[in-house]
Amino acid sequence: MLVDLFHYLTTPAPWSHRRRGYLRESVLLLSRSRRCRTAWEPHLTRARAVIMRACEGLPRYRTVVVLGSGLLDDVPLDHLARRFTHIRLVDAVHPWPTRWTVRHRPDVTLVTADLTRPGAVPDHGGGPEIDLVISANLLSQLPILPVDGSGGADPQLGGRIVRAHLDGLSRLAARVCLVTDVLQTEEDRDGRVTDRLDLLHGVPLPTPDAAWTWDLAPFGEAARHRRLVHRVHGYADWHAALGGPDRP
Repeated sequence: MLVDLFHYLTTPAPWSHRRRGYLRESVLLLSRSRRCRTAWEPHLTRARAVIMRACEGLPRYRTVVVLGSGLLDDVPLDHLARRFTHIRLVDAVHPWPTRWTVRHRPDVTLVTADLTRPGAVPDHGGGPEIDLVISANLLSQLPILPVDGSGGADPQLGGRIVRAHLDGLSRLAARVCLVTDVLQTEEDRDGRVTDRLDLLHGVPLPTPDAAWTWDLAPFGEAARHRRLVHRVHGYADWHAALGGPDRP
């Protein structure tokens, strides 16, 4: 609790991001990441593997942009640094563990941005010097706070936010790597599914390059006799998954 309070009080974040809850969510994620590190490691390993695959065979290695860089748990930073001249990390909040990791890395730039804002993807991933854009376990997170804040007044809001992010990625000239969770299931200790939640608000995705499960909240984390499991899709080349770079 004291560690969480320290991060909440000291993490640099614009007042607007604090007011919208981005800092609170970042601190909660940091806390859960510490508690669930063992359960999360298989997922993080698979996510990093998709990102490393996305780095293969690019014509140039100038700038890579990571949208939703967060704690960098799922980002193979050293792998990216060995290949790209510059790394741009974009998120609403850059927590202290991330800031500490990159403190002596002149090849890394931290960009603070609200990625739910219309136009955020082309603004941060559309430069001519960018050769790879990574959306790292971000897509399903984007609608959470806006949908909660709407109080259910706009049932289409979540789907619009998801589609806007995907449309933005699809229009980028750079190669795009997408890693996202798509479905949450709640299971009891007998393996029975007691609830399901579509994390992408009805927006379909093409067949992924890789798919796996993420033990997001093991037994005892969210509830004593329930666990939350996420289905994750990984796309090393989003344009190829859609059928070509010109498909919207």
